[in-house]
Amino acid sequence: MIDRDKLEQIKARFREVTDLMSRPEIATDPTQMAALGREHTGLKDVVEAIGRYEALLQEREDLRELIREGGDPELVRMARTELEDLEARLPDVEEALRFKLIPKDPEDARDAIVEIRAGTGGDEAALFAGDLFRMYTRFAESQGWNVEVIDTSPGPVGGFKEVVFAVKGPDAFGTMKYESGVHRVQRVPATESGGRIHTSAATVAVLPEAEDVDVQINPNDLKIDVYRSSGPGGQSVNTTDSAVRITHMPTGLVVTCQDEKSQHKNKEKALRVLRSRLYEMERARREAERSEARRSMVSTGDRSAKIRTYNWPQGRVTDHRLEGEHKNHPLERVIDGDLAPIIEALRTADYADRLARM
Repeated sequence: MIDRDKLEQIKARFREVTDLMSRPEIATDPTQMAALGREHTGLKDVVEAIGRYEALLQEREDLRELIREGGDPELVRMARTELEDLEARLPDVEEALRFKLIPKDPEDARDAIVEIRAGTGGDEAALFAGDLFRMYTRFAESQGWNVEVIDTSPGPVGGFKEVVFAVKGPDAFGTMKYESGVHRVQRVPATESGGRIHTSAATVAVLPEAEDVDVQINPNDLKIDVYRSSGPGGQSVNTTDSAVRITHMPTGLVVTCQDEKSQHKNKEKALRVLRSRLYEMERARREAERSEARRSMVSTGDRSAKIRTYNWPQGRVTDHRLEGEHKNHPLERVIDGDLAPIIEALRTADYADRLARM
């Protein structure tokens, strides 16, 4: 049985947040409004689930009362049938609500910054990084999200040595965060004349996109260099110093951007990535302090771990964080952007683990 007092506390907090967001002094404070807006979005979903659960409980009580009072035998018979059906449905509704009650990562509602880098494997790793980028682009399209390329470093024979892009849409970070880690590919490269299978890898890092109100960057902490773009954007890209490299002196973080013809736009995009990386550093520090257990591969996608293998000869994708029927998936569908079954299985495993610790 779910603690009814806890449900009342959640509903009370939802009413409080709704009231706070309507106050003029809050509405003019971007930091507070952003935080309250994210909390309101999460609470609204939970409060709606509570409403469905409590409606079923009330309906059950009404049916029991009708049966206790007796009266028309036919009405009592119908009430008993309805009660049996309701009590069969109630455990599923209650379990769904329990999942909703698990504290969510407050960053889940944010947009995501995704960074793909070719790892071991040379040219083949760059081609694989390109495959991953197309996979995520197609997945984003299936979710109704927008993808904005921030920076690219093309590979010598195709693909990318590095590609950074933003994914914009509801729950983008909360969904994409499960992709952080080392992705491994096993296949025969197009350049391999002997037909031998090679193993290559690419790393994926997914960060919550920081807002201006989240991270304040001191301009004095930045070293900004401009240079001519070496990208594939045509001659007009290369005739001016439009590419930008920003170094954050206190941390040593370096961000480059050369995809735009405008130096101003490249600087703006580079600052977005820098802001998100700084935000992620602080977020990771807080997370480490809260609980070492929260570093589990499923819940955070530890970047140092191999999370998935794409086996071309066998037409199979294996996610090493999952077990049983959820572990293996058809390669063609996954690489074409059908990531929903894998991510949903990872999310369910994550929630089940957190529910067990509640």
